Order: sequence, then C-alpha cells, then structure tokens
Amino acid sequence: MMITFSTVIDWLTDGIPVPEQTVDRLETGIPETEVRGIVTAFTASQYVIEQAAALGANLVISHEGIYYSHHDQRDWLGQDPVYRQKSALIAGTETGIYRFHDYIHRYTPDGITEGLIAELGWLEYVEEHRPAVSVLTLPPAPLREIAEYVKRKLQISYVRAAGDLSGSCSRIGILAGYRGGGQLVIPLYGEEGLDLIIAGEGPEWETPEYVRDALQQGRSKALIMLGHAESEAPGMKQLAERLAAQFPAVPVRYIPERPVFEVI
Repeated sequence: MMITFSTVIDWLTDGIPVPEQTVDRLETGIPETEVRGIVTAFTASQYVIEQAAALGANLVISHEGIYYSHHDQRDWLGQDPVYRQKSALIAGTETGIYRFHDYIHRYTPDGITEGLIAELGWLEYVEEHRPAVSVLTLPPAPLREIAEYVKRKLQISYVRAAGDLSGSCSRIGILAGYRGGGQLVIPLYGEEGLDLIIAGEGPEWETPEYVRDALQQGRSKALIMLGHAESEAPGMKQLAERLAAQFPAVPVRYIPERPVFEVI
C-alpha cells in the first residue's frame, strides 16, 4: 500500500476528537503525495527544511508554525526577505509541512509532556498524568542537583532556576511549553504539595514572583524554566520513534535544532 501524507496524518490523529479552532493542518503540500521520508522537529525552521531536503524527506511534521505566528498569520510579513526566501525554499523542494500541535497535546498522556519525561528518564516516577501537568515523586535531591541533571539529560547549556538551590525537592510537577503561568501553576504547589515546578516558559511576573515571595516568607517553593523549545522538542523526538515503528518502510528522522539563544 502506498503511504501518502494523508496516511500519516490519519494515523497521527486517529481516535482524537477534533480540537476546536485547531491550528493543525497540512500547511504545504498535497494530501495524496507519496511519502519518501519523514522529518519531525519542534519547528520547521530554515535549517530543518534544508536538512529534510538533503535527506530526501518530503514530509516535515512540525510542532510549531512555519512563519513566526501561532495562528499562521502571515499577511504582515509582506515582502520581508526572510519570509520570501523561506517560502521559496519550501516551494522549490516541494516539501509538505504538517503542523502537529493541538492533537499531540490531546494524546493521553500528552505526547509532548510524555516525551520530555521519557528524555529525563523519569517515567517510573510518574504518579498522575493530567491534560496540562504530570505529577511525579522523585528521590529527594537538592534543586541545584536536579537542575544540573536536567541540563545533562536534555543536552542544553542552561536552565533558569528560582528557589533555594540547596533545598530538597521530591514532589515535582512537569508542564511542557507555555504552561508556566500563575493561574495554572501556583495552585499546584498547594493542591499537590509540590516542591518544584519544571515548565517550558510563562510570564515572568507571575510564577517566578510567587516563588520569590514564598522564599521571603520562609516557604520552600522552587521553579525551573527550561525554555519553550527545550521542553517540547523531546516530544517530537519521541514521535519520530513511534512513526518509524508504525511505518518501517519509510525513513524517519528527528532533526534537532540548534539553540536560538546563547548565554553571554
């Protein structure tokens, strides 16, 4: 049986209710195109598209959007030279790009969060998966030690930590992506008895300021922010492994992107 873009997309979304106002769609390409190779990535960056073409892959599965906007609003880019060159690259390579954001976050457990936990080697410590957070109980360890471990496992040069670096942490909540906001995170400390939240990112005037005040009051609360891409890329790496198992006749590769920020 010929494997097409539609074959892969149908498998990815099978059994998941269609999310309301979803951004997930085949942004470029024709559904009936035969798949020659698949690349997964956090985002379909210029580099990722170039690498996919070099590998002979014609389907890129991207968690985030192509053109610097969650809702694919590109009218404002107009004649921007970066936008035009990237668009020309996509057209020239005839690359199909499928935006896979909302569906994977609705997997049970969340496919992006599960990938992060697996990369950290913590699946055995999971107590509960919820739609937005996974709760774990780890062997107690100082915040600094956990932060260094996370950096090493994710192969990233830095994380941002708030709290007493020597304070012991065991009960942990993990929230991938942009889920570090106060309304979601702050209640978890009390309701779940959490010592530490590990999140991708969130408004800096919310959860980080709560942790600052908690410390001033002598309360033990801690926070590690990984970065949005750093927290979600492992989920797309895991997705490549699952696609390879499902479609063994199709070459599948996960393309890691270089960090966009450098610490100076």
